[in-house]
Amino acid sequence: MGFSKRDLEDLALAKQLLQSPSLAARLTSLLGTPIEKGLEMLPAGWSGRVTQISQGVLHRALDLAVTTLDDAGSRRSRDSLHRLLVAATGAGGGWFGLPALPIELPISTTIMLRSIADIARSEGESLREVGARLACVEVFALGGPSRSDDAAESGYFAVRAALAGAVSEAAHFITQRGLAEEGAPVLVRFVTQVAARFNVVVTEKAAAQAIPILGSAAGAAINVLFIDHFQDIARGHFIVRRLERHHGGELVQAAFDML
Repeated sequence: MGFSKRDLEDLALAKQLLQSPSLAARLTSLLGTPIEKGLEMLPAGWSGRVTQISQGVLHRALDLAVTTLDDAGSRRSRDSLHRLLVAATGAGGGWFGLPALPIELPISTTIMLRSIADIARSEGESLREVGARLACVEVFALGGPSRSDDAAESGYFAVRAALAGAVSEAAHFITQRGLAEEGAPVLVRFVTQVAARFNVVVTEKAAAQAIPILGSAAGAAINVLFIDHFQDIARGHFIVRRLERHHGGELVQAAFDML
């Protein structure tokens, strides 16, 4: 298929990262308690609150991605630095538990976006391009399935295909008009589709914070797992995109499926 040995090794790594354990599984391992216990502890109506928080966070992430991400900086991603920063925000939020989420999540997500952009650059993305910047935001949709998904709709390429129209429309709109109209339907549609999947992971994080455990230490540990999860997804995503630039999407997906 024209793939070098290194290409296939990289694609195998990407597949492993993209199919790594879910955040819920990682949190269950950390806490020693099924995350469902935490879900039962969430206040009534919390699902709607998470949706509101997530959409606000992602609108801000889109704004940051379009207006501030660039190609400046090292081509080597600083994963450990970003983990430390997110751990610090988690430690602060851990003292206050669930009520701190609306304050802590925007800060953590901004740091994660910077980390995702670092990983994108390290895999050869040019963040001068709007498509590459939106691909950074798209990572937040790849971290967990929507509640309406079945197994066939939750795979990596299936999720990308489902988002492709919204990503393309948003990229075209931003290229032509920028973010002058942040409430434009095409941008709202993009954020809403990403948020539908990001909500799942945010709810799992909130459930972990609802379990009465170790305060700031647990908050830091939960946040480290949170960023680790999205760093893995980002690394896998941008390896695949790098290989697609060289071999084309169809061949890369066929090789991915064969591994």
